[in-house]
Amino acid sequence: MKPELAPERAVSHGEAAGTCYSVYAPRSDESGETVVLIHGVGMNQSVWAPQIDALTASFQVVVYDMLGHGDSALPTPAPTLDEYAAQLEALLDTMRIGRAHIVGHSMGALVALEFALTHPQRTLSVAALNAVYDRTPAQREAVMTRAATLNDTPADAGVDATLSRWFGDPIPVHLTQAALAVRELLLSVDPVGYARTYRLFASSDDAHVGRLASLAVPALFLTGECDPNSSPSMSLAMAAAAPFGRAEIIANERHMMNVTDPARVNEKLLAFLAEASAANPARAFNPKHRTIPGERHD
Repeated sequence: MKPELAPERAVSHGEAAGTCYSVYAPRSDESGETVVLIHGVGMNQSVWAPQIDALTASFQVVVYDMLGHGDSALPTPAPTLDEYAAQLEALLDTMRIGRAHIVGHSMGALVALEFALTHPQRTLSVAALNAVYDRTPAQREAVMTRAATLNDTPADAGVDATLSRWFGDPIPVHLTQAALAVRELLLSVDPVGYARTYRLFASSDDAHVGRLASLAVPALFLTGECDPNSSPSMSLAMAAAAPFGRAEIIANERHMMNVTDPARVNEKLLAFLAEASAANPARAFNPKHRTIPGERHD
């Protein structure tokens, strides 16, 4: 299974100010709202293929290639999160989208949160999937070591190590095709864009520490029970810090859960987006609701 977006559902594919994007039409006239999906390091917009059909049941969906990825422009040599948030702002401006639900995965979650914090008037809600936050010293040392070894040439060994972290070692048989699809994306990414973005990702886990108390929109922090680097404790901590945050943990899943378990990810996302859409103003959103494996919420 190669994660490709379904071309027949696309309203348009385009490029604006160095950003390659696609727009997918809603199948319902009930909502005029837009959901923007931001991928993680080493991926591109196609990795969101398992979410497109589910989300377009109610929303217009915009996916795009992050700076340094896919067909989008490279970031500056030493980029900041502001630069990636500005990419999203420019894209919304080009498309004349005033406000949107912002969903990000991994590095994309950092960008989504940065955008929501700095542009709350343009953010209907934010969902941070497999997000990093306030790493332990050991976690920080490991990711900084990986960042220090990057150069401008792709390395199969590095890709295989990444797949082991994301899918397990050995990779379960039923996830083989998904892992192969993700491996293809990692091997095809621009090595310069990847290195610049990964170094920022490695050093940004504390970017939102002390800031989430000002997150003024509904926020979902969703991760996998078995994701050691974007751990459940990180999502729970972020939700506790955000006034309108909830944390939900998907049992038995790891870092690429949007590809390996799209049914449960889509279910969680749709439930959150429906509630966030109904909340007006945002403070009507039910704060501090979180679910973890084994809990019941009757």
